[in-house]
Amino acid sequence: METPLWKAILAEAVGTFALIFIGAGSILADHLTGGKVGVVGIAFAHGLAIGTMVLAVGAVSGGHFNPAVTLGFLVTGRQPLGRGLSYMAAQLVGASIAALLLTAAFPEATRQAVHLGTPALAGGVTSGVGIVVEAILTFLLVFVIFGTAVDPRGPAPIAGLAIGLVITMDILAGGALTGAAMNPARAFGPALFSNFWENQTVYWIGPALGAAAAALLYHRALLNKARGGER
Repeated sequence: METPLWKAILAEAVGTFALIFIGAGSILADHLTGGKVGVVGIAFAHGLAIGTMVLAVGAVSGGHFNPAVTLGFLVTGRQPLGRGLSYMAAQLVGASIAALLLTAAFPEATRQAVHLGTPALAGGVTSGVGIVVEAILTFLLVFVIFGTAVDPRGPAPIAGLAIGLVITMDILAGGALTGAAMNPARAFGPALFSNFWENQTVYWIGPALGAAAAALLYHRALLNKARGGER
């Protein structure tokens, strides 16, 4: 039986809240402590937030916490449009509430220095390159989601661990280039309360392209073929 929509969107809002509050919060904490958190700490903060939330409420909503992930489910027909749009709205709301509370929690100088943890392109990285990088990172994320949480042959009980780890490895590799958002909500929430909208489209276009490509590839080339063409 499908989970009632209100329960699912509540789970999505809480999970996305955790990602932004802990993820962006780790960036703020890194600046506040003079770099003591470091890129490894920031990567693990994001990965642990996603991994634990997937394990906590994955059974309720599927544990998307990301409009790009929800898009992957939409393009493969695994979620009806209305439910998918409700998920996306809940994710953006959760991200915004987290960013609002981060604004209240951290000193203004810290918030301004890192734009409340809003992802940004590194010097010399063009928007085109940023889109490609975000698409690749998100492709890997959604590919792992489909392989561990969607495919019935996958290790569903530890899917949260695998998803958290791919978030961590993506940030370690791509964080220095784009911030490795892989998630429009991750960019939107902090931008809303820092008023830092530079290259915001990178964090919508790149993740959307990567998520759609990964979902369709796994769904059509790996999942369906392995199941004898069954949808």
